[in-house]
Amino acid sequence: MSTWTAVLLASALAYALKYLGYVVPTRWLDGERTSRVTSALPIALLAALVAVQTLTGAGGSVVLDSRAVAVGVAIVALALRAPFIVVVVLAAAVAAGLRVLGLP
Repeated sequence: MSTWTAVLLASALAYALKYLGYVVPTRWLDGERTSRVTSALPIALLAALVAVQTLTGAGGSVVLDSRAVAVGVAIVALALRAPFIVVVVLAAAVAAGLRVLGLP
């Protein structure tokens, strides 16, 4: 399969999924369980993305390095109700500082 074939198939699949979102009956989406799941799903997906990007290295191996420490600092800053920009700057500064000190 060529690259363009894969791109066209992915585009068609994305369009079909978007179209299905419009034709799903409203009563399927109005349930309490559906509301709970759809409100929690983005949180779970974002947490999984952060975990994968933080804890995996080359080849998919688990690595604990400056990224993990930076995420820990960000979690503490969020728990202390720091503004989002402060959380991002703190995490970036900690990761950069640890890398300057030689921690990968």
